[in-house]
Formats: sequence, structure tokens, C-alpha cells
Amino acid sequence: MERIKALGGRAAWTGADLRADQEGWRIPLAEKSLAEVEGALRHAQGLGLAWHQVAAETFPLGTFAREIKKAADELENGRGVIQFKGLPVGRFDADALKTIFFGLSSHLGRPVYQSAKGELLGEIRDEGANVGQIRGQIRNPDGTSFLSSRARAQSAAPLRWHTDRTDVVGLLAVGQAARGGASRLSSAVAIHDEMILRRPDLAALLYEDIHRSRLGEEADGADSIYGLPVFTVTDGRFASHYSRTYVEAAQKLASTPTMSAAQWEALDLLAELGDELCFEMELEPGDMQFLNNHVVYHARDDFQDDPATGRIRNLYRIWLAMPNSRRLASCFETLFGRTEPGALRGGIHHHESGVNAPGA
Repeated sequence: MERIKALGGRAAWTGADLRADQEGWRIPLAEKSLAEVEGALRHAQGLGLAWHQVAAETFPLGTFAREIKKAADELENGRGVIQFKGLPVGRFDADALKTIFFGLSSHLGRPVYQSAKGELLGEIRDEGANVGQIRGQIRNPDGTSFLSSRARAQSAAPLRWHTDRTDVVGLLAVGQAARGGASRLSSAVAIHDEMILRRPDLAALLYEDIHRSRLGEEADGADSIYGLPVFTVTDGRFASHYSRTYVEAAQKLASTPTMSAAQWEALDLLAELGDELCFEMELEPGDMQFLNNHVVYHARDDFQDDPATGRIRNLYRIWLAMPNSRRLASCFETLFGRTEPGALRGGIHHHESGVNAPGA
């Protein structure tokens, strides 16, 4: 392990930094770009392609492709946050929206599966009281359900600070809740650096293995555990992978090493710093947001839909392996499969193909 030290740089931003310089990451879609997106949609439809069959070469974007290339660089070498605003979602049906988002995202990176069933575009919306039976849960001793991280994402409950199992996660906001559902972002690098300033002893603990369960990840993975640090630095580049839910699920298994009080304190401080340093916003219909999971944590407030008025929170989610990605520590092989820069990595093995991405 490289020496633990504050890292700084553009990825170590605060919420105040994002508010002060929104031009650097929040990009309104120009009329020309929108015209190129619609032209690419017509091209893909003319080829008779379903949304999941679209690739960069069958979704030609003209000059807008250069903006996407700049976005890829900002995601890897800048703040790790990009948001394109203003896609007129009301003009398109669901299939067309999926084609647009999948095609545009394919100019950034390679889509990977988000579930063992081969999910390539997840719909992040409230799936109701039985979501745990669909997305993963275990029973607590008192008979209540402990929901997996995936199940929590498909509910109206709040989501704590976490990363996804991929280089970049993209979201297209299609519908907005009647109340709540604010999206929150926090720089994992800024949290890391602030923790070193305040409690270097706790920061050091997060460079050591924290055991997690595969609950809700792989098929039948609730009883499978693995150890992975929350913080890593490889070749001078930071990477974090974290979800407290998977840690708590692992602690319910007798085979898991028991977390120390200091380790829990370190995770508590991580969450507190995430709240302190974060940027909070509403994702509006037509927003397309991309986050580098290695340097940005995301979270969500609880929300309430109103079906009677059509105010229903719904996001399309895509996971991307990035061609310009950083090298990851060897311990990431447990989840990402490969760790070399630019590798096709991350995602979840499709139970039929045994691979993480279509055509892999």
C-alpha cells in the first residue's frame, strides 16, 4: 500500500465548489446537439435496432460526440461528475428514450450488466412492498426484512452514501416524484482527505479489508462474503468502493469477522463527512448524469409518488466500463474481474452467459 496522505486535486471538491462552477460539469444541451441526438435516433430506428442493440457506430452523433469525449476526460481526470441537461423527454416514447440514452452512453463507454438476469438499463423507481423478494433480502431474527442495496434503490426509502459496481454510472431522469427524492453527491477524495486531517487513525482503518456480503449482487449470493478496503491508491490514483448495506449484511453471517468499534466509527465519520461536504439537487426530467464511481459517492432522500397526477420518480440507469479508466488495486478483482486501465470490467455476471457485458 502506498503511504496514506491527502490527495487533493480536482476530484477533491465540496458542494460549494460544484455550486460555484456549474459550467464545468453541468452542460445544457444546445439545439444543434439535440438535433444530432434525434438524427442518431432516426438512424438507429432505420436500421431496425432495438435499444439494447445500439452501439456508438450505429448511433452517430456528429459534433456532439466531441462533447462526450470531453465529458469522458472530465469523469476520469476531473471532478468525476458530468450532467447533460435538457433532453426533451416528453417528445419520445419509452423505447426511443432508452435508445437515446443507451446510444449516447455507448459513446462514453461499454455497457455492462447490472444483474445476474442480464439487466442493461435499470429502471430506478418504487417497486412496492415486495421489492425485497424481487431484488434481494434476508430475514432478521425478529422476522423483519433486511433489504439489499439493490432493493433499497427500487423503493421509496432513502439511500445512504454508496458506489456502484462499475467505472461510471449514468442516470437519465424520466419522471419526478411529487415530494422528495433529492439526489446527493459527495467527493470520496474530499471525504478521504478530510478524514486524514481529523482522524488519521480512522482513515487508516479504511485502507484495510472491510467484509461485505454479496446480498442482492450475484444470484444466491447472500451467504457469500468478501473483504475489500473502502480506500485504495494505486499508481497515485484513488479509488473507493463502498456501501454500508453490504457491510451490515455481512455482519449478520457467523462466518464474517466481527467489525471493531473503531471500524464502525470510521464508517460513521465517512457518512458524516459525506453529508457535510455534499452537493444536493433535484434531478429534473431530461437530466442525464454520469458519475465516476471510484471518486464520487451518491445518495438519495426518500420520496413520495403521486400516480393520480403522474408525478412518479423514474430514472433509467446504465453502468459503463470506461476505455480511459484508471488502474485499480488487485483486490478489486473480486468485484471487477479485471483491474488494468481501460479494461472491460465491473458489472455482474449474467447467469446464462457467465460474462459481465454483451459480446464479452
